[in-house]
Amino acid sequence: MPRKKKSENTEAVETKKTKTSAKKSSVSFGRYDYNAIEKKWQKYWEEKKLFETPDLPEGEKVYILDMFPYPSADGLHVGHPEGYTATDIMARHLRMKGKSVLHPMGWDAFGLPAENYAIKTGTHPATVTQKNIDNFRKQIKSLGLSYDWSREVSTTDPNYYKWTQWIFLQLFKKGLAYETDAPINWCPKDKTGLANEEVVDGKCERCGTPVERKKMRQWILKITAYADRLLSDLEKVDWPEPIKKLQRDWIGKKMGAKVFFEVRGMKADIEIFTTRVDTIFGATFIVLAPEHKLIREIVTPAQSEQVMAYIDHAAGKADLEREVEAAADKSGVFTGAYAVNPINQQEIPIWVADYVLGNVGAGAIMAVPAHDARDYDFAKKYDLAIHAVVVAEGSDANIDLPYTGEGVLVDSGGFSGMHSDEAKKNILNYLERRGEGEKAETLKLRDWIFSRQRYWGEPIPIVHCPSCGIVPVREIDLPVLLPEVEKYEPTGTGESPLAAIEDWVNTRCPKCSGEAKRETNTMPQWAGSCWYYLRFIDPHNSKEAWDKEKEKVWMPVDLYVGGAEHAVLHLLYARFWHKVLFDAGFVSTDEPFKSLRNQGLILAPDGQKMSKSRGNVINPDDIIKEFGADTLRVYEMFMGPFEDAKPWNTRSMVGISRFLKRVWDISEAVLDAEPAKKSPKELEARLQILVNKVTSDIENMKFNTAIAAMMEFSHSLLASPGEVSRKVISTYVLILSPFAPHIAEEIWERLGNKRSVQKSSWPDIREVEAGQKVRLAVQVNGKLRDTLEVPADMEKEEVAAMALKSEKIKTYIQNISQVEKMIYVPGRILNFVVKKVV
Repeated sequence: MPRKKKSENTEAVETKKTKTSAKKSSVSFGRYDYNAIEKKWQKYWEEKKLFETPDLPEGEKVYILDMFPYPSADGLHVGHPEGYTATDIMARHLRMKGKSVLHPMGWDAFGLPAENYAIKTGTHPATVTQKNIDNFRKQIKSLGLSYDWSREVSTTDPNYYKWTQWIFLQLFKKGLAYETDAPINWCPKDKTGLANEEVVDGKCERCGTPVERKKMRQWILKITAYADRLLSDLEKVDWPEPIKKLQRDWIGKKMGAKVFFEVRGMKADIEIFTTRVDTIFGATFIVLAPEHKLIREIVTPAQSEQVMAYIDHAAGKADLEREVEAAADKSGVFTGAYAVNPINQQEIPIWVADYVLGNVGAGAIMAVPAHDARDYDFAKKYDLAIHAVVVAEGSDANIDLPYTGEGVLVDSGGFSGMHSDEAKKNILNYLERRGEGEKAETLKLRDWIFSRQRYWGEPIPIVHCPSCGIVPVREIDLPVLLPEVEKYEPTGTGESPLAAIEDWVNTRCPKCSGEAKRETNTMPQWAGSCWYYLRFIDPHNSKEAWDKEKEKVWMPVDLYVGGAEHAVLHLLYARFWHKVLFDAGFVSTDEPFKSLRNQGLILAPDGQKMSKSRGNVINPDDIIKEFGADTLRVYEMFMGPFEDAKPWNTRSMVGISRFLKRVWDISEAVLDAEPAKKSPKELEARLQILVNKVTSDIENMKFNTAIAAMMEFSHSLLASPGEVSRKVISTYVLILSPFAPHIAEEIWERLGNKRSVQKSSWPDIREVEAGQKVRLAVQVNGKLRDTLEVPADMEKEEVAAMALKSEKIKTYIQNISQVEKMIYVPGRILNFVVKKVV
């Protein structure tokens, strides 16, 4: 019998009686009250602990992870849910396919913003951070994301950073953490050191202040020891190629040659590195970096004052600032000394210039202005010799300079006529026999500056003893806790605020028990995020960082999703730490992240990046209030390909809202009438095609096309609700549920199901029965002109070709060029939009 209509204002939702209070709905029947529906099901999921994962997987495991956020005071904007929704769809889909899914969330909560806020307001960074975390958690839960909140971690929790400190000790034991006085990038505003990766265009990545160069006591991690494996093992992972390229370029491994140029009149050699030893006959001067140790030995008295002044000026610049300036206008100064080119014994002048960096290669170059653009500009500015020694194959010696390609050697003694590849080998062999050169490689990657002169970070677990030197804190004494302080201002002298807390700094040496002092620098924000994926596996373990059995079962992370902006910093550092842990036997895989995907940036409506300073940030709380979380989720996945950047348009939310309302109306129509016992075969065939497509699209993260297909199919259901069986509507709700879980749960319950839709099985992929046909309406400019019977799985292009052969359609379309576009609803309609109808 048809279901009796009930008053929208007074009738409560009909539900099965259960013991769970969350199942009791206050949603009015007949109206899609997304606000009540979403609150109801979020409460149900939380009470039932529906998404908690067992310690060990029950069946095939899948570890799905988002790059956890820094909980800023501004909260989420609509760009954040994009990646979170994508991983949620994957997690829900795979659970329904019977996989054991680990999908946790936590907080990367140490960092400068909280400390700067504390300085400004006097509020403790821990208080600020916790407030921000609570807000972020509330916002994320409002999206209906299926995280296992029982595994939540924060990098600022002593129970967490105890193990960050423990990992540092493992690095120290292996000689990969060392202390030295080193020139570092210094932000005068934040008053702290920065890693090279934290400097962008010569400025602090965080605050935009021009970075200075400052020599200070630093803790450094020897990431260069793992450079070869960090390069080669990129072949083992399923990552976007642009991300792999960024890491390869940052590591910057180059194969080439060391060549030794003797300083005229001195028993000293200048070592240079070059990848183009074939151009050595064209070397017309040497350039030393201002930091080069030989400068003071070789500079002539007449040039000394000018050279020293230049060195002092360059010392205050960060490396990237020097590179940026050099791109516009190079500067340098002659030392007065000369070097001898070992290949032809010619004397060439030695210059100092800051476009050469002391920490790249050997800090010195042989300048070949005819074949290097930087050297060419420098030679032109200072009127230095330019001598071409390589020409393109088949060309004469009259070439435009600088010519930076390879080719055939000219004016190169006995090597003239050789191709560059052959000449490189022969010239290097010649230099090696004479002891004036050797095969070599160099790295752009520098060791990781690990110290920060700030308060709000993990204390480095080291003690300085006047008798024993540098001594690690005993593992049993971890964590070294951050002390409570009243002032957080950096000293500006290179010491962190911790240095002023004498009762914390003064301690006993773990080795000799004598008086000693704690290390006062703290770790960078990147430390806690280098290993959090491991803690999620065993977050409550107080005896060890993680249980080895659990790690072996859950690792590696199967799908890791986050922004491409983390390509170098976080991803490179995490891979480095993981390989150290692998070598020490603490983890079972040599790479942490098997598959990586980057979401595209969601831009503001004005096409720019969302920014508080621009005033173009869209708050998801406002969107959820107006449209609901399901609409927001589906809209963000429908905007375009997941990996592409796309501008936000709140008006477009209306279309998604109408789609979900249509799904609601379909379910209401089916429930109001007696559901068909069995739907027509052609409807079931089209449904199976939809199941196959949505399944494939989810697994390939093509969420927008999956949604488009579900939208198209919803029109078919709404057009003939009397033909919709319970099986058809149930299957449709199942495949919709990862995208719009709240409305799916509500409809699923109304269909009489007692268990959550998340506990149901995903529909099987099946081939549509061969030869099964459906009746299709063919329209021209929206008017019915013919009907065709076509195979249910026929593609749009094939259907169009068949329709255009119809005599009835030929009456209206004589030539395919008349067709401006085709609108195709599989199994229902093909509409030709034409320019001219006869």
